[in-house]
Amino acid sequence: MIPVSTLPDALQSRIGARDLIVFDGECVLCSGFFRLITRIDTTQRFAFAHAQSELGAALYRALGMDETEFETNLIIVDGTIHTKLDSFAAAMRAVGWPYRALAISRFIPEPLKGFVYNRIARNRYRLFGRYDTCMMPDPAVMARFIDRGTGAA
Repeated sequence: MIPVSTLPDALQSRIGARDLIVFDGECVLCSGFFRLITRIDTTQRFAFAHAQSELGAALYRALGMDETEFETNLIIVDGTIHTKLDSFAAAMRAVGWPYRALAISRFIPEPLKGFVYNRIARNRYRLFGRYDTCMMPDPAVMARFIDRGTGAA
């Protein structure tokens, strides 16, 4: 977990106080997670950004991550950046019951959690497929993207 306050000031101001999900818009699995969140986030707590956008790339760079591989979603909840399986757990906690029960995944022992997550992440295109371009949601969901018009693929 990484505090948003450790990001460069320009990124902090772009994110603001929002809870945010940054996801690989070309990955079928990652886009499926995004679609799940849009269905279960009934309070519209989360804003979104494609990893392929200017904002997404800047966040990955600032966190010292590869800005082209996107082997993890970035999920910001209450000013804290979560990665890998912890990002899934944070999102599930944030959307509430009954999905909150899935946050139990954060208690999987780290060696196992990291191994399984990394294997799936590195092989996600082969296992689940890849879109030719980032999926673009309907206008109501698109309004929740904070990277509109900033180079989203």
